[in-house]
Amino acid sequence: MTDASRPQGQATIERLCRLAGVSRAGFYRYWQTSAPRVEETGVRDALQRAALENRRYGYRRLTAQLKREGWAVNHKRVLRLMREDNLLCLPRRPFVPVTTDSRHDWRIVPNLARGLDVAALNQLWVADITYVRLREEFAYLAIVLDAFSRRVVGWAMAPHLRAELAVAALDMAIADRRPAPDSLIHHSDRGVQYACAEYARRLEEHGITPSMSRIANPYDNAKAESFMKTLKAEQVDGTIYRDLDQAREQLGPFIETVYNQQRLHSALRYRPPVEFEQQFASGRPGVPPDGRSRTTCH
Repeated sequence: MTDASRPQGQATIERLCRLAGVSRAGFYRYWQTSAPRVEETGVRDALQRAALENRRYGYRRLTAQLKREGWAVNHKRVLRLMREDNLLCLPRRPFVPVTTDSRHDWRIVPNLARGLDVAALNQLWVADITYVRLREEFAYLAIVLDAFSRRVVGWAMAPHLRAELAVAALDMAIADRRPAPDSLIHHSDRGVQYACAEYARRLEEHGITPSMSRIANPYDNAKAESFMKTLKAEQVDGTIYRDLDQAREQLGPFIETVYNQQRLHSALRYRPPVEFEQQFASGRPGVPPDGRSRTTCH
């Protein structure tokens, strides 16, 4: 979905331009003059979406694509933004987030989640990071999710991608769940936030075994990817948050209340994660103890 088609109140930018008798290009040029920081963020967001959807496009084709959408850009500007946002060498594989930087010298651990028969809570956690567009910049959301119940057990937001963002989400999960030592596997991609010494030390302190996806294979972390897709589709897309505080105020209730307590999951026989966990803990018929509700990680 491009910015031109996103809801702005009750109408899209494209419809508003038609009603006002102006072109989208004219609207974006005026936007660039009157609110340059807001316009720059809009261009970056549109460029990231176009680059992820068209991975074989270079900066010249992406410039043409943005111009078709009405953005007032030239190839020099697009090239600069692609360099700044690490979009020049995207792998030709779908759903690889640009928040992952695996070009580091930290230790990479084996994938222990692949083929694991997950049959209980706090047996496997999966973690991931995504970006959220604000009005004049980007923020980043880190989550930790219980693979058995699909419940988000830890999350954090920050305007940066430093390791402390991922650590904050992990600390929240540990404080909430208090997993027994040597009973839990923590799975993530190979991003520097998860491979660095600070994150590895926190896992070791709590007896949590690390696991990482194979290189350039987002399907190894499919449950976390699925949550991010749901978050974007049902809450983030079409919304431009004023600032980080507003994003936290809106995303927090979506995660804690809507997703964890209300949203029905087909993998949980159409129950919300919190209800699923409660039934599993009580041993009620909805979640039989014979393993029929188990999930296998591929």
